Amino acid sequence: MTSPTDAPDKSAAGADTLRGGPRRGRGRVRTGLGRGVPLPLLVPALLGLAFLVLPLIALLVRTPWHSLPDQLTSPEVWQALKLSLLCATAATAVSLVIGVPLAWLLARVEFPGRGLVRALVTLPLVLPPVVGGVALLMALGRNGIVGQWLDAWFGITLPFTTTGVVVAEAFVAMPFLVISVEGTLRAADPRYEEAAATLGASRFTAFRRVTLPLIAPGIAAGAVLAWARALGEFGATITFAGNFPGRTQTMPLAVYLALQSDPEAAIALSLVLLAVSVAVLAGLRDRWMTAS
Repeated sequence: MTSPTDAPDKSAAGADTLRGGPRRGRGRVRTGLGRGVPLPLLVPALLGLAFLVLPLIALLVRTPWHSLPDQLTSPEVWQALKLSLLCATAATAVSLVIGVPLAWLLARVEFPGRGLVRALVTLPLVLPPVVGGVALLMALGRNGIVGQWLDAWFGITLPFTTTGVVVAEAFVAMPFLVISVEGTLRAADPRYEEAAATLGASRFTAFRRVTLPLIAPGIAAGAVLAWARALGEFGATITFAGNFPGRTQTMPLAVYLALQSDPEAAIALSLVLLAVSVAVLAGLRDRWMTAS
């Protein structure tokens, strides 16, 4: 038989249960597909997935697998692939040398107009690549603002050369590196640098020995993104460097040229770039897909 003193406790427990009090797990929300997805959300989501995946599937379906080895071993393909890899790597190296200090400046130093500088740095991300190529011609062309002095004083001509390919790719790829490194720097605790400074280290020494190891993952991720963007660059490259086989014809330009005369070769070249893109995603898997 229940004692009278137990009744208030049970009623209080029942009230707590109704209010969602001490019972654990009451606030958990099931997020799996088993809970049911509203059709107004499911249908557009599936359409979006199909819109993104279907062209890639079509590329694989239409790939001439029987002639693929011959296509990929042709001298023209290897020439374009070698040039693409070398130029993309060189553009990434340039981006690292000047992009990491720029990211540090934007993340660690307060100065007037920092927001404007950040906007200008990220502008190539939204600028049409062809416009970027025209801008490079106006700046570094033989009659450009800087290019005329390079030609007159040092005899250096950048447009329509392999170096011009590197310059064009670095122009469009470096913002990816800067954004990634700046975000990592903002997330890193600046007190480590301050502690190194109190121990007598200069600001550059603190950056080199303390900050760089901390932001190494962000630098690596930004470098991979910049390299992938440089490898796939088309508009700025063809505008600033042209399309000369063996000198400025990278893989995207070779795809464009082959599409007009040999569609099977264009598909084979596209498959190579697709494989590189998948490899980049695999390299960034631990950073992005498991971030949660």
